[in-house]
Amino acid sequence: MTRDLSRLFRPKTIAVVGGGAWCALVIEQCHKMGFQGDIWPVHPKADQVGGLPAFKDVGALPEAPDATFIGVNRFATIDVVRALSARGAGGAVCFASGFREAAAEDAEGEDLQEQLLDAAGDMPFLGPNCYGFVNYLDGALLWPDQHGGIACDKGVAIVTQSSNIAINMTMQMRGLPVAYVVTAGNQAQSGVAHIGEALLDDPRVTALGLHIEGFGDLRAFEALADKARALGKPIIALKVGKSDQAQAATVSHTASLAGGDAGAEALLGRLGIPRLHSIPDFLETLKLLHVVGWLPSNRLASISCSGGEASLAADTAHGRGVVFPPLNETQKTDLRAALGPMVALANPLDYHTYIWRDAEAMTRAWGAMMDPSLAMTLLIVDFPRPDRCDPRDWDCAVKAAIGAKTDRNANVAVVATLPELITEDIASVLIEAGVVPFAGLDEAIAACEAASRPRPGETLPVLLPTDSVSPELIPEAEAKRRLAWHGLRTPNFKRVTSSSAARAAAVDIGPPVVLKGEGIAHKTEAGAVALNLMSGREVSEAADRMPTDHFLVEEMVTGAVAELLIGVVKDPAHGFVMTLAAGGTLTEVMQDSASVLLPATDAMISDALAALRISKLLDGYRGAPAADRDALMKAIRAIEAYVLANAEGLEEIEVNPLLCTPTDAVAADALMRRKD
Repeated sequence: MTRDLSRLFRPKTIAVVGGGAWCALVIEQCHKMGFQGDIWPVHPKADQVGGLPAFKDVGALPEAPDATFIGVNRFATIDVVRALSARGAGGAVCFASGFREAAAEDAEGEDLQEQLLDAAGDMPFLGPNCYGFVNYLDGALLWPDQHGGIACDKGVAIVTQSSNIAINMTMQMRGLPVAYVVTAGNQAQSGVAHIGEALLDDPRVTALGLHIEGFGDLRAFEALADKARALGKPIIALKVGKSDQAQAATVSHTASLAGGDAGAEALLGRLGIPRLHSIPDFLETLKLLHVVGWLPSNRLASISCSGGEASLAADTAHGRGVVFPPLNETQKTDLRAALGPMVALANPLDYHTYIWRDAEAMTRAWGAMMDPSLAMTLLIVDFPRPDRCDPRDWDCAVKAAIGAKTDRNANVAVVATLPELITEDIASVLIEAGVVPFAGLDEAIAACEAASRPRPGETLPVLLPTDSVSPELIPEAEAKRRLAWHGLRTPNFKRVTSSSAARAAAVDIGPPVVLKGEGIAHKTEAGAVALNLMSGREVSEAADRMPTDHFLVEEMVTGAVAELLIGVVKDPAHGFVMTLAAGGTLTEVMQDSASVLLPATDAMISDALAALRISKLLDGYRGAPAADRDALMKAIRAIEAYVLANAEGLEEIEVNPLLCTPTDAVAADALMRRKD
């Protein structure tokens, strides 16, 4: 059941239950932020808490509070939550720990969390084991510690699973306007996605940043992505940790390639939520999205008064998902008029220092760079430290940046190559004028890359993970039969139980043939594969050398232009992850893979294939014929169709290699682990 968090996050009345220093600090912080509503301390013995008269219990309050900070022990927390719910309170923050997050050390934790959920009923709450939230728009805080934010009229919202990371983010000095900071704790009831939806509903929130340790309810994240798309508000994520894969990495290559957080990466891509990998990149991307929103493309320009900085900008962007396109004729003409003949025109541009201090000339030169085809123009300016230098000589740069932005109505950023070389005061002035103040060149490129990524349409629901089972290894011939029934092309084969029968089968199939020992996961390493056998004697001799008496004799497919691995593993955190990778002997050598969640669209699969280094072979490399793309897509769809129809009990599938020829795509080997 989805609970309405709006009353909790935007309260008119706040209750604070408890008498410790944490509770007094909640009251103090509300006063500092200028909260205009009533604050009601609750304590059974104290006459005052935080300088305010205290009420003996929740029942003695003048009315049901909109938001309540509960700063008592875990056992008392349950009683307070029950009393608040009975009075119809708007919601609560459960500060106490020792619930499900401590179940490994304390057997009571699991039961206490169930009691807490039962006590809350329909009343929403955050936590337990969380700091709560700060609403900088209305000065409403249920936050038992210091914070570094200030009031604002609009800004970004940040939701974290870590209270300490939330505190640190409030202390940023990057000029980022923050509207809300919310911690989710162990998400007993209100998860990150549910919280994010409630914050997006506030029209004063411009963008949403999520710190995610684990996803939990996948359908809730799909709903969050759909709401953000409908509202036109960007979401980004700082995803940390490794998912707990229910897989045995020694059984297949797929399990290894799809391990870690490939499922998380695929899920975020599917939801259209760019992923950042550091807090500075995360905050700078939020800043960009707050000022200008999504970028229309990845085309950038850079302009600075140093050749070293121009080269640094180009090198920083190298290998990233942004480009510095060559100057067009209009740019060249306008730049030549603004700079004269002494400057070599290029993008990134070194305009030298001839025009420094001439704000009008700087405005013309910078504006000349801002072509309508660009998504963002980066003006590289490092300001001097104000404690030892006179920063007034850089006022011309601020004036020119704002002037060029106004004249050209383009997306403009001022970029300090070092984060500390742009102050919070300067950043605030630039943001007010619609100019993005980037603290760090690397962070600027990361932000532009994230904000310019293609955004998918309506979210396609993922196939949810099924219950974990103890799977069995299905014989290869049977695995191929099941996949073939769904449309996968397999070689002609026969199953036999002796070397003499293998010899006879080879004659029936016709040379060349492949001989495989059945019931072995890693056949090559075990010496259970023999290729290109041309005679019956070669087949029987190869069979005698293998560590099994069950064999598969099959036609050998020739003429492959590329070998692929197509695998699926069940990820208990994210669904069924399909991995596309370089196959055959190249799988471990190249570690060349891309993953999507099932079901997948044609565009998702095509993008994943295009991301592979081996894709050049599929397209026809140096005059070689290309692979049959229709046959390849049919093979991938056949494996997907099997998964969608047989997800219950399935743990893993791997086809490796899928032999891609100019006319076909044939599954040379297949592995399947499931519980029928």
